[in-house]
Amino acid sequence: MFENLSDKLERAFKVLKGQGQITEINVAETMKEVRRALLDADVNFKTAKEFTDRVKEKALGANVLTAVSPGQLLIKIAHDELAELMGGRNAGINMAGNPTVVLMSGLQGSGKTTFSGKLSAYLRKKGKKPLLVACDVYRPAAIDQLETLGKQLDVVVFSDRENKDPVSIAQKGIEYARIHGFTAVIIDTAGRLAIDEAMMDEIARVKKAIQPQETLFVVDAMTGQDAVNTAKAFNDRLNIDGVVLTKLDGDARGGAALTIRSVVDKPIKFIGTGEKMEAIDEFHPERMAGRILGMGDVVSLVEKAQEQFDEKAARELNKKLQKDQFGFDDFLEQIGQIKKMGNMKDLMGMIPGVGKALKNLDIPDDAFKHIEAIIRSMTPEERKNPALINGTRRQRIATGSGTDVPEVNKLLKQFEETRKMMKMMGDKSKMQNMMKQLQQAQGMRR
Repeated sequence: MFENLSDKLERAFKVLKGQGQITEINVAETMKEVRRALLDADVNFKTAKEFTDRVKEKALGANVLTAVSPGQLLIKIAHDELAELMGGRNAGINMAGNPTVVLMSGLQGSGKTTFSGKLSAYLRKKGKKPLLVACDVYRPAAIDQLETLGKQLDVVVFSDRENKDPVSIAQKGIEYARIHGFTAVIIDTAGRLAIDEAMMDEIARVKKAIQPQETLFVVDAMTGQDAVNTAKAFNDRLNIDGVVLTKLDGDARGGAALTIRSVVDKPIKFIGTGEKMEAIDEFHPERMAGRILGMGDVVSLVEKAQEQFDEKAARELNKKLQKDQFGFDDFLEQIGQIKKMGNMKDLMGMIPGVGKALKNLDIPDDAFKHIEAIIRSMTPEERKNPALINGTRRQRIATGSGTDVPEVNKLLKQFEETRKMMKMMGDKSKMQNMMKQLQQAQGMRR
């Protein structure tokens, strides 16, 4: 989403490259380019001007250390101010209440129902037992959509198809949750194509009746400043607790993410980064600022890896490595865990310096397709003991996987190198030390 903005900001900071000191002239020139980049990204004009004024003021008042170039210093100041502009720090979700009640609001088409499903999966990871409540009594097939998501996620959906009163349905849903031991309730309400009084009145009545711990406003990031204006209208009427930005994987310019906090004065709590149910992230302003400025986001990458980390499976894997018993079935399992972490291009973009290199590369979601096909064309014995794979077997595997022998040879070589590297990494403590070093390196870059 922030690709164009990142490119323009990088060009803006090049003005200071090679400069020996910060002066009012070179900072003013840089900030002019930064403001232009923000406006092109659909950031509110007042917000863009206030941001560049603050950066300029801090830059002119800062002492440049001999070990830090003026360009590096300005990027550090811009990073801190960008993070502050988006809220400063992660707001988190209020988990109080038994059950925790979350009221979802937003316009039709914003991805509200889909996000309700994603949120139920997120809360389950946090130890909650979620219940989805279908309160959209207007949109055709709205209840069906929520029930389909519920089956997909193995989450119970409460609905009352004969009842046309959203307030009554919400109250019954919460009562059902209390009786049956659910610890989180997500109320999916109706949206409209535009803001209208009837819609606002209805959701205000629902909120008053159920007193939720969280009222979240879901908005499509691709609508730019319209998203900000809509969020303000909902907040004025509902006093929302936070904003959810969906479709950040789309062709959005980023203005909504950069502007909402300063205009609405409510934090962005979650972002949706894809269609899969796992494509939900807590919003961390400081990490997003780092990604915008090309610093990467190693912390989020490590967290995604840890979500897929199974301690018992890791111990078993380590035993196999030490005994040279790591085979292609184990390799296939590792690939599955990587795929669960999310889109490959997004993951690679979190590594400092890699995002820019990948800018013009198309990394498909099925990047592992050929590797998986080759492995699945092996016999169980070959997967367990790759040393058995001679020339004849390689030809058979290539034919069975729709690839060629050089591709099979390449995978076998990569597998052997991966096995050696993983064995060198040793036990879990070494892996944890490596992760700590990555996190420390990320902190130093900032």
